[in-house]
Amino acid sequence: MRAVVVGEPGGPEVLSVTELPDLAPGPGEMLIAVAAAGLNRADLLQRQGFYPPPPGASETIGMEVSGTITALGPGVEGWRTGDEVCALLAGGGYASQVVVPAGQVMPVPSGVSLVEAAALPEVACTVWSNVFMTAALQPSESLLVHGGAGGIGTMAIQLASALGARVFTTAGTPEKRALCASLGADVVIDYREESFEEVVATHTDGRGVDVILDNMGAKYLARNISALADSGRLVIIGLQGGTRAELDINALMRKRAAVIGTTLRSRPVEGKAAICASVVENVWPLVAAGDVRPIIDAVLPLDEVSQAHRRMEDGDHAGKILLTL
Repeated sequence: MRAVVVGEPGGPEVLSVTELPDLAPGPGEMLIAVAAAGLNRADLLQRQGFYPPPPGASETIGMEVSGTITALGPGVEGWRTGDEVCALLAGGGYASQVVVPAGQVMPVPSGVSLVEAAALPEVACTVWSNVFMTAALQPSESLLVHGGAGGIGTMAIQLASALGARVFTTAGTPEKRALCASLGADVVIDYREESFEEVVATHTDGRGVDVILDNMGAKYLARNISALADSGRLVIIGLQGGTRAELDINALMRKRAAVIGTTLRSRPVEGKAAICASVVENVWPLVAAGDVRPIIDAVLPLDEVSQAHRRMEDGDHAGKILLTL
């Protein structure tokens, strides 16, 4: 099979495509011929040597794919070879083949092409599990999502809007802010020129937002807590702004608020399977109805993987970047 390898930790130039041995599914697994793979910021960290895959996972980069089932391992039921699917992975996505636990495989939603489907697994599972399963955002509540024009952000805006929540988001350029508004964001904040906590206070009469989905971590911790409403929930899913910050516990207690840190990649297979099942049940109907759609910035062939990583690192993209096989 063709697969991307990392020569040594470093910049995009260390990525190359080579031939590796073909794969075979084990018990409870299936083999997928990959049509496309989605890029995620974690892929950049893994390439740099900062985010190794969980024990037992493929060393090949890539946490989501779409493709066609070519073989079923012992004990797999409910699927057939030839089915078009998309899948959530712990690793291995930048390759022409992947082996995936059956519980992490989902049908391609109606109305989405096989290639486009590669843009869905990671963002749909991340947003649904964190914003709705963990933080329990309700239709009458409000959500602030940082980085609204990214893959996670565009999905969070659409899902929260489709389910009746009021959506605040941050974005850095006029084009990205326009995209966020077109996807359903009610208040779009220029984080380079505006204080998001002040804008939130103005638009909520000082109350704050009920849920915040944060990819920044330490840099935004105090400001996020300031922007929370009473009984608010801050869910931290990224560390782009650092890993260590002081927490004003008194401020948190006064609001009876919660700070929740989560990851998706390192969860056990059973946990990922439960999330995927809930996504198929709750998110895929919204995709089929056209209320939620994959937002795709660029589609590049696997041989241009270095260029794809450079585009993501530059930060100019909006939505997902895909690699096609």
